[in-house]
Amino acid sequence: MGLIKTAAKVAVASRVHAGVQRRQQQRWAAQDAAQVQGSAPPSAPAPATAPMDMKQQLELLAQLNELREAGALTEAEFSAKKAQILGT
Repeated sequence: MGLIKTAAKVAVASRVHAGVQRRQQQRWAAQDAAQVQGSAPPSAPAPATAPMDMKQQLELLAQLNELREAGALTEAEFSAKKAQILGT
């Protein structure tokens, strides 16, 4: 059972890491393009998200807590994402 939990945590952490890498690469590409053009990168409006039901929120918060406990998220990252999920 412990091996399965560990594998699940690794899978979640890998997915989060891939998402972070993808966002960083996009941000860096936009910054490079802005430097070439000599202007600041355009800021995109925050995407509108559909409200989540309580079950989805709890599942996401549990996953975030696991990532925080595993050391994949800092306390600040955890707090920011938690506030985003809860809509506060």
